[in-house]
Amino acid sequence: MNAKRWFVWVCLALLLVTEALLFHANHQRDQAWSDLRDVQAQLHAAERERDGLKNSNAGQQAATIASLRKQNDLLSAKLNGLQATADRLQAESQQTAQHLNTARSALELQQASLEALQAERQRAAMVANATTCINNLRQIEAAKDQWALEKNKGAADVPAVQDLLPYLKDNVFPVCPDGGIYTLNAAGELPACSVPGHVLPPQ
Repeated sequence: MNAKRWFVWVCLALLLVTEALLFHANHQRDQAWSDLRDVQAQLHAAERERDGLKNSNAGQQAATIASLRKQNDLLSAKLNGLQATADRLQAESQQTAQHLNTARSALELQQASLEALQAERQRAAMVANATTCINNLRQIEAAKDQWALEKNKGAADVPAVQDLLPYLKDNVFPVCPDGGIYTLNAAGELPACSVPGHVLPPQ
């Protein structure tokens, strides 16, 4: 009886230990399953977050790319417009340069023509003044001849300006148009002017 009772108690103890071990194993299994489910949930959450970040980044990238493309298109259009404007201004500048060169050439020709005309006018004025002065010398010489004739003067006598006024037009002594100074000289000599070229031809 004692051996049977001992055996029963041993079996009961082993049963209790086995149940305890089984309970502990089940608890650990349940905990493992729970941990696994938590990890899977975290993994799914991480995957969803990753996908969300991918989608979000893709959306942001797409929006950024679209914005950059739009800016690039605007800048390209602006650059094309500026290039067209620069080309137009370059063409206008070339045309303006051509017109300026043409105008400069015309101005140079006109300046040359004006200088030639002015030189011709100066030569004509010099000739006209010389002619006028020579005519004045002729009037002075005629007045000297009349003075010498009426006053019985000899060839060596020299008249004064006042002596010749009655024999000149309107009693006015002529003046050289170029500012020359007249020298009456003697009755037998020709009057002279201080301006070169204003010379009375010998009679």
